[in-house]
Amino acid sequence: MTADPVATLPMYDWPEVRDHTNALWAGLRDALRARGLAAPEALSRDAMHWTAPALALSQTCALPLQLGLSQRVTLIGAPDYGHPACPPGYYRSALVVRADDRREAAEELAAARFAYNSTDSQSGWGALVAALGRLDPDQGLATGAHRDSVRAVAAGKAEVAAIDAQSWRLALAWEPSAAQLRVAGWTRPTPGTPFVTAGGRDPAPFAAACAEAIATVAPPVRAALGLAGFAALTPAHYVD
Repeated sequence: MTADPVATLPMYDWPEVRDHTNALWAGLRDALRARGLAAPEALSRDAMHWTAPALALSQTCALPLQLGLSQRVTLIGAPDYGHPACPPGYYRSALVVRADDRREAAEELAAARFAYNSTDSQSGWGALVAALGRLDPDQGLATGAHRDSVRAVAAGKAEVAAIDAQSWRLALAWEPSAAQLRVAGWTRPTPGTPFVTAGGRDPAPFAAACAEAIATVAPPVRAALGLAGFAALTPAHYVD
């Protein structure tokens, strides 16, 4: 018996933009189906489903790919969010501190109390380690989400966190505590959060569907989600 297809878009699925995420999925779904590729009617939000044999489409972080997920999924490419100072499909993280914290250079923040979303996050953990040096996760505050890291720094529970550029955009738009923070610096650009499908598939028709859907989705949806296009990144881009 063939399992029903499943799809998730968990990376930036904030409640405030959920209707726009659903609209993006509708475009992706129709573009996939137009190419004869199975796609569910609606997104699943009960789990990541990255390793599901019937995964139609999902979005993941770069670090899980480097930690072994790449052996179980097919990388399609990455949405381009048009981040300044980044190649298409790339992103970087903002090192955020409270507005009254005058430290600027990463060296000044190396001993600061830090918050991070999880140790399998490139933007919240890997980028933070690359910027500040060797860190012990047990010495930091694990928040579980970029939004909660923003809140932790604003509340004084931590002094610095690395927030990926797209999450920082969403925070500035929708998270009130972000107004209490400022960007002390940016990490180096790295390949962004890619779209993936189940392992062993030809990525070409999936990439074509993603590029078409992002190009043709309604302008208000692109604006709300910060979408500028689609970058045909390959597994080679994600080899550190």
